[in-house]
Amino acid sequence: MYKKIIRPILFRFSAERTHAMTAWGLRLAGRLPVVRSVVKRMFTLSDPRLEREVLGMKFTNPVGLAAGFDKDASLYRELPMLGLGFVEVGTVTPLPQPGNPQPRLFRLPKDRALINRMGFNNRGMANAADNLRSRQRGGMEPPGGGHPTPVVGINIGKNTLTPPAEAPADYLKLFRRLYDFGDYFVVNVSCPNVAGLASMQTEEHLLEIVEPMLEFRRGQNDYKPILVKISPDLSWAEIDEVIKVVTGTLVDGIVAVNTTTEREGLHISRKKLDAIGRGGLSGGPLTRRALEVVRYVHEKTGGGYPIIASGGVMTVDDALAMLDAGADLVQIYTGLIYNGPGFARKICKALLKKES
Repeated sequence: MYKKIIRPILFRFSAERTHAMTAWGLRLAGRLPVVRSVVKRMFTLSDPRLEREVLGMKFTNPVGLAAGFDKDASLYRELPMLGLGFVEVGTVTPLPQPGNPQPRLFRLPKDRALINRMGFNNRGMANAADNLRSRQRGGMEPPGGGHPTPVVGINIGKNTLTPPAEAPADYLKLFRRLYDFGDYFVVNVSCPNVAGLASMQTEEHLLEIVEPMLEFRRGQNDYKPILVKISPDLSWAEIDEVIKVVTGTLVDGIVAVNTTTEREGLHISRKKLDAIGRGGLSGGPLTRRALEVVRYVHEKTGGGYPIIASGGVMTVDDALAMLDAGADLVQIYTGLIYNGPGFARKICKALLKKES
């Protein structure tokens, strides 16, 4: 029903308008006990066999939501209704920023893809902290009661106007301010929609960012894992530099991958593609490269470091392939848009069938 009826209706609206409508619907459902109960029965699947122990934490299932959907940490209570085992909020920046001018989010239906140049639009770390503080105080219960929220990660990035030389200060500021509110943190240095950010994936720049964060963590009572999110556009040699930082420090893992600037092999016409302009491509065209990177990182690290596969998970088989390639967890976003709210449940059902 979603693909034949609901999706065509939603796709009549702009992508950002549809996102706003979806967020409104989730909030409403979360506040109406009967509706919330029905939605959870439809889309969640609970089974001990789905549980995963990763990064020192228990995940109710290995399917999570990638950063970008819940930028301000305002929906993490409602999102578990869609059967997600964890939610990554953000990208959060120190100061609020509007992001790039609209339109900045585009659908490519023939390619089962999106192009976005959002530019880290969010309300800043103070707002995110306020939203997440109630999670800490409230025992992680969603509005009106029910199951506790899943693991919540926080994706952090520098403000657009922060010069690269001052970027480490932005990341440390975010880490310190939000430390008590997230279960793990992702250092986003790979988004192609913030000028100069992708160039910070070198060994030198990464060490400048993560070493102050690691030093701060040493003085805390609670240990919060730190992961680095990498670009699919890196060469193998460049990925080796990231791996060297991870394995040579106390960074805990890698999120593979972010969106790509590549445009090869798309079905959309060149005229429409040129009209859309720059931005990061996600979805079906990214699947093959994302799988290659996951497998490469797993082999290079000997399976000794957690990998979250994020990017190109458009089908149940894609999710299974990522896990088989060495990912410990998978994240969905574009796949959720094209497959609908039952996508996480379908992946979980396939996992149970595979293990039976």
